[in-house]
Amino acid sequence: MNTGSSSPECPFGQIYHSLLDHYGPQYWWPAETPFEVMVGAILTQNTAWRNVEAAIDNLKGGNLLAADKIINCPDMQLAQLLRPSGYFNIKTTRLKNFCRFLQTAGFERLRELPTGELRRQLLAVNGVGPETADSILLYAFERPVFVIDAYTRRIFCRFGLVSGNEGYEALRQRFEGAVDASAAIYNEYHALIVRHAKSACRVKPACSECVLYDECAYAAK
Repeated sequence: MNTGSSSPECPFGQIYHSLLDHYGPQYWWPAETPFEVMVGAILTQNTAWRNVEAAIDNLKGGNLLAADKIINCPDMQLAQLLRPSGYFNIKTTRLKNFCRFLQTAGFERLRELPTGELRRQLLAVNGVGPETADSILLYAFERPVFVIDAYTRRIFCRFGLVSGNEGYEALRQRFEGAVDASAAIYNEYHALIVRHAKSACRVKPACSECVLYDECAYAAK
């Protein structure tokens, strides 16, 4: 994947390059099709990715990883397949809502929409919030939209670049203003943030293992 370029002159750019040099390209999102990306984005709400993978494997095993098949699958059956992802009854409803939207709108027609309008339509789907919508935009539609998640808040708050209390939109715009507007960059950067948050900047941080240690305000305390 082309990781593009991001200016190392700003702190956001410096962090990107440090993480990329340390971890290398992440080749994220792990999915075979854009539809699988979208399903994963919905199922990953409030759960770990390994649980999402188990649920998607269940869908694949049942030959149900398609919008029309998910819509027509009885709720109780679908819920059991989604059980590994947690909140499976809620996610059954949300996934069916999204599949109905996708089937009605059409993936190819959605691909032709400007990013702002596509984002608006995604957010209008019951159960799709900003983080889910932006994950779909970035990873399924390859649009230059930065995904803000708990890992992003944790790392950049500890680094002293954000307060951690900003609203989602304010923080997203902050990142998009600081880092070149490239889908390739945003894809790689978000994947690196997730990797770093799991490897070093955990809830209980392993600062001695952190490639950003020398510049981190949290580590300096």
